[in-house]
Amino acid sequence: MRNSQVGKVGKRSAPPLQRSVIYPTLQASHALPRLIGASYMNNEMNSFRDPAIRITLLPRDTNSAGTVFGGVILSYIDMAGAIEAHRHTSMPRFVTVAMREVIFHKPVFVGDLVSFYAETVAVGNTSITIRVIVETERVGSSKEQVRVTEAEVVYVAVDASRKKIPIKKSGE
Repeated sequence: MRNSQVGKVGKRSAPPLQRSVIYPTLQASHALPRLIGASYMNNEMNSFRDPAIRITLLPRDTNSAGTVFGGVILSYIDMAGAIEAHRHTSMPRFVTVAMREVIFHKPVFVGDLVSFYAETVAVGNTSITIRVIVETERVGSSKEQVRVTEAEVVYVAVDASRKKIPIKKSGE
């Protein structure tokens, strides 16, 4: 704040805090058969028909080499996995306890349209394991889909006091 503004009352516009553009996820992915095996194709797998998250990454998300920071991708993987955990169980609260086998296959570049697909792998008494596959549609290409990252994330259901609670089974 400049000295001339100290003590003045009035509206100041803050810079936008949004880091990425979130796109609607209403379209089915044409890459579905390539993403998952036939064993996962059932009526409960709505999360693979629509990505949990679809974004375009911006210059502020990149490192000095011009590719998106791995940590930015990890953050979105965590969010996509949590979205799937909530969709699958309707539990109100989860905490992330592990990210297993995160594999970065290819880099993500500024402007790429990045989709985070999530599926439930296993549900235990208090934990749920989610597989997240990250694909990008390269800017300027003819709709080329590239798998860039995949991970398995484990969440634990907790109550308002952050204590483990059992995951409700369907119909409970």
